[in-house]
Amino acid sequence: MIELEIQALSERREGLLIEVGRFVIANGFVLQRQRLTQDPHGILLTIVVRGPARKKRSLEAALEGYERFISFDVSPFVEGEPKPHFAASRKGVSDGYIPPPAPAQVPVSAPLAVATTPEPPRTVAPVVVAMPPEPLREPEPAEFMQAAAPMPPPAPAPAEAAPFVELVPLAADEAAVEKALRDLSLDYPQIVPRLLTLERSVVEGARKASIALAGQRTGAWIFERDYATGAKLDLREAIERIGVPALRALVEVEQDGSQLHIHNSPLCTHDSHSGCTFFSGFLEGLLGPALVSNELSIFPVCCRSYGADDCVLALSD
Repeated sequence: MIELEIQALSERREGLLIEVGRFVIANGFVLQRQRLTQDPHGILLTIVVRGPARKKRSLEAALEGYERFISFDVSPFVEGEPKPHFAASRKGVSDGYIPPPAPAQVPVSAPLAVATTPEPPRTVAPVVVAMPPEPLREPEPAEFMQAAAPMPPPAPAPAEAAPFVELVPLAADEAAVEKALRDLSLDYPQIVPRLLTLERSVVEGARKASIALAGQRTGAWIFERDYATGAKLDLREAIERIGVPALRALVEVEQDGSQLHIHNSPLCTHDSHSGCTFFSGFLEGLLGPALVSNELSIFPVCCRSYGADDCVLALSD
């Protein structure tokens, strides 16, 4: 198995993560993390995938044929070594804009002073007085010199794309989860406020594991309450008969084969952390006991909190 980091540049954000996630899954890879960043050149996509080394060429061929990519790059992913996006604007570079030079200042010649001939002296008395000639005036400084054209303001430097920030994963805070779900039977399905409180009450490294554990316990409770007496099902039937009806008590969801599209997730807003781990844990606790295979894998294809239109979970057994 190998881990690859895929960086790509696209013009539009809408549906980008969903479509790329389908390429990833169709070629045998699993999406590990994803990020969308706005840049002056377009939308910068960065995803990390994990899969068989023999499938790398087929994945690259699928990405090469994707018409929404302006360009892309595939490289081995190294944990703990954040790499800047290859298409991100660099600080201090103004997209090739070079301001034109200021026009040369051409001085305007001052008008020449003209010497005047003094009038002949008048005879006022027997004494003739000669009037001295009027002295020449020094030319005034040129007052009509053209003003220099103002220099155009420099183009603002584009913001750098923020790199990945890796957190040290911690175990779930079981005490906080127990507290959040203490009155589950009374509050369900109005449990979103309790889940948001749980997110804020645990340390950042334990947030993902704690939300997943809360989802698993909630899903297992729903299975025991509503579906424990039913027969074993294959994956498609379990999603249709159990997964979708149970999820609709919490969110708006649609089934697309073995994928679930969650619309407007209250746990995955654009200014918060991803809450898809709760829904993944919920489906594990809910569907795991109902499957003939007793095995379930859930892959987050994309998430609303990372800029996608919907949260999409891909299920396999």
